Amino acid sequence: MSRSAHPAGPRYADVLPEGHYVAPPADLNELDPRVWSRTVARGADGVVTVGGMDVKRLAEEFGTPAYFLDEDDFRARCRAWRDAFGPDADVFYAGKAFLSRAVVRWLHEEDLNLDVCSGGELLTALDAGMPAGRIALHGNNKSTDEITRAVEAGVGRIVVDSFQEIVRVAHIAERLGKRQGVLIRVTVGVEAHTHEFIATAHEDQKFGLPLAGGQAAEAVRRALKLDGLELLGIHSHIGSQIFDTSGFEVAAHRVVGLLKQIRDEHGVELPEIDLGGGLGIAYTADDDPSEPHEIATALREIVTRECAAAGLSVPRISVEPGRAIVGPTAFTLYEVGTTKELPGLRTYVSVDGGMSDNIRTALYDADYSVALVSRASTAEAMLSRVVGKHCESGDIVVRDAFLPADVAPGDLLAVPATGAYCRSMASNYNHALRPPVVAVRDGQARVIVRRETEEDLLRLDVG
Repeated sequence: MSRSAHPAGPRYADVLPEGHYVAPPADLNELDPRVWSRTVARGADGVVTVGGMDVKRLAEEFGTPAYFLDEDDFRARCRAWRDAFGPDADVFYAGKAFLSRAVVRWLHEEDLNLDVCSGGELLTALDAGMPAGRIALHGNNKSTDEITRAVEAGVGRIVVDSFQEIVRVAHIAERLGKRQGVLIRVTVGVEAHTHEFIATAHEDQKFGLPLAGGQAAEAVRRALKLDGLELLGIHSHIGSQIFDTSGFEVAAHRVVGLLKQIRDEHGVELPEIDLGGGLGIAYTADDDPSEPHEIATALREIVTRECAAAGLSVPRISVEPGRAIVGPTAFTLYEVGTTKELPGLRTYVSVDGGMSDNIRTALYDADYSVALVSRASTAEAMLSRVVGKHCESGDIVVRDAFLPADVAPGDLLAVPATGAYCRSMASNYNHALRPPVVAVRDGQARVIVRRETEEDLLRLDVG
């Protein structure tokens, strides 16, 4: 599907802004491999399968809406990132994208590290058996309890985010008789080409200590003086859903400049540099993400070049892909409830989920793809808006999409690339029950996060 001018025909609107249209694909039954996980295919009967199981059977067994996660694809992406960076670098899966005990076990088995940013994520990681030394703790406002649990467990790195936190971590570590490894998160003044709310490296935001004005350098001075801290390196993160490495090039230049300043002032070469995550995935066919080996090669060349120019040894590189690993591995399966054609505009297709299971369209104006998956269709393409069942006009799942004109109540639709930030940001809005996550592999399906029940909703209501 490519961006185009308005398609001709009575089913396409002429009233929306130019550029909002996507040309209908030649075959609505075709599944673009750029946006679907690796084992997804359409069978001879027209029903889509994942991991060898068809979606009609999955819907009957697990209900809708539900997230179906392709375990083989998840593991393959873990290996691709690990192999691309090799033994001289660290890959930390960003747990905020989606975390469960099963995911932690997969990460451990595939030899990836884990980045967590709350006490709950840390608890899940430790409970599922991730070695503490392979965990990094992030966050701009870590509580004393969260820091204490991390230090007691022996996490390998705490990414400190403020002057107060430097002292807080050092005090807790000293009280526990430990020396805690830390990275200092800095903001480098690079604004990635992304949505305002997910661009994180410009100075006017809540994360990190700015290089501009010397706050980052002062944080280094303070950390080096505290016995409870072992300053391992510098952390930088420039945003999310990034498709090229040009922003990383500027960020690395500035971070290496700070490393040179540290060496010249303190006589210390810090051994690590964490370039964060934020690498994008394909939500629609317009998105063109790079492969892990391309990203690894580019980042390694950037850091090596900058260090050579500064006369520094090349530090150990860390990256934090979360969305880039889990995002493409899952789709959300919905059942159609009603359809409503607005002549001259579009057809609204209402499904049994919505913003409670995918807030990203409303929050970030995110684009998604969608397909009819319970059968094939030879009907003409129909400009559609897939919407949820919540009491909000902004409850949109897919803003502009083409579906067969014969889509009807009871049909199953699937939205791909929902593995990241959908279940992890899901809510009980309108007292909806959060959907399950079902892992599918080799013709077998198992629940790894169960569907909420009405009893779960009432259990916390103690009034």
